[in-house]
Amino acid sequence: MLYICNPNLGTLYPDMKLSHFKFELPEELIAQEPLKTRHESRLMVVDRKTRTIEHKMFHDILDIFNEDDVFVVNDTKVFTARMYGQKEKTGAQIEVFLLRELNHELRLWDVLVDPARKIRVGNKLYFGDDDLVAEVVDNTTSRGRTIRFLFDGDDEAFDRVVKKLGETPIPKYINRPVKPEDELWYQSLFAKNVGAVAAPAAQLHFTRELLMRLDIKGIKFTDITLHLGLGAFREVEVEDLTKHKMDSEYYRISQETCDTVNNAIIDKKRVVAIGGSVMRTLESSVSSSRTLNPSEGWTDKFLFPRHRFNIANAFVTNLHAPESPLYMMACAYAGHDFMVDIYQEAMKEKYRFLCYGDAMLIL
Repeated sequence: MLYICNPNLGTLYPDMKLSHFKFELPEELIAQEPLKTRHESRLMVVDRKTRTIEHKMFHDILDIFNEDDVFVVNDTKVFTARMYGQKEKTGAQIEVFLLRELNHELRLWDVLVDPARKIRVGNKLYFGDDDLVAEVVDNTTSRGRTIRFLFDGDDEAFDRVVKKLGETPIPKYINRPVKPEDELWYQSLFAKNVGAVAAPAAQLHFTRELLMRLDIKGIKFTDITLHLGLGAFREVEVEDLTKHKMDSEYYRISQETCDTVNNAIIDKKRVVAIGGSVMRTLESSVSSSRTLNPSEGWTDKFLFPRHRFNIANAFVTNLHAPESPLYMMACAYAGHDFMVDIYQEAMKEKYRFLCYGDAMLIL
C-alpha cells in the first residue's frame, strides 16, 4: 500500500479512496432548524498537534482568539434559486434549480431540472401566472439543462420576479417545507454579493452580538467572495479521488484582503478560514512564497487528503455528510484518522450535523 506524508501533521496515512470517507450518520442528528440563538450552537475544538478534543459553545470562540487575529469570511449572498414551473401543453410540474447565470444579456442560465426525463430541448416552462417563461436550449448533464428566460423587463424587474417566484434553496436533507424564516436562517450576516445557491454554513453561527464582542477584542474580519454552487455538496462517484471533478465556482480576492491576511502571516497571527468556501478560495490563489494573491475567476479546487494547506492556520467548519467533499476537506486539514475519531465523538455526544447544525474549530 502506498503511504503519503501529510506536511501539515508530519504523519503517514494511506492514499485516500472514496471508501475511506464512509460512515453511518444517524438521521436524527441532521439538524432541521437552527437554534434560536445561533451563537449557542455547540463547538467542538480540536487540536491537530496534541490530538485533543474539547466541547465548548460557539460563543467561546471569543476566548480562543486574540487581538489582530484575522477571520476570513465569504460575503456571497444566497438567492431564491429553487423555482417550480409547468411544462407547456402537459402542465406537468417541474422543479428548476438555478445554478448560475451563463450570459446576462441573453438571460441564459445553467440549471438542474426534476424530473429531468420530461424536459427536452425546445420545451417551454411557465412560472407563476405566466409571469416568467423559459425555453430549454441545451442538455448539459443527466439533470442539467441550459435555459433562456424570455423576459422583456429590465434587470431589477427580472430579479423581483425571480425573488417572488423562487424559494430559499434549503438542502433536500431538511425534510420539511420551506418556511418564511428560512430566508433569514439560511443567510450569513456577511452576505452582500448575490450569487450563491447554498449558504456558507460555518458563518451561520455568528450573531450581531458576537460580532460586536469580537470587534471590541480587536479581532479583524476580512472577506472574499465565492458564489457557492452545488459542487461541494454533489456526490463523489469515483473511488479514485484524483478523478473527481468539482464544479467551477466564481471567486474574487481583493488586494485589501490579501494585505490583511499576509500581514497576519508575517506577524504570526492566526488566519482563520470561516468555512469550506473560504478555505477553497484561499487555496486557489497562493503565491510561490505561500502568501495570498489578489485574483478573480473560477475555481474547481478539490481539497482532500494529500493537500498541503498554505494560508489558514485555523479552520471553522460544520459537521458534514459522509463521502462529501466538505468532509474530505476537514480530513485533509486535521488528518484522516484523527477526523474519523472526531466524528465518532461528535455522534456519541449527539452533535447536530449539516448546515443548521453545530460547528467545529480545527487548530
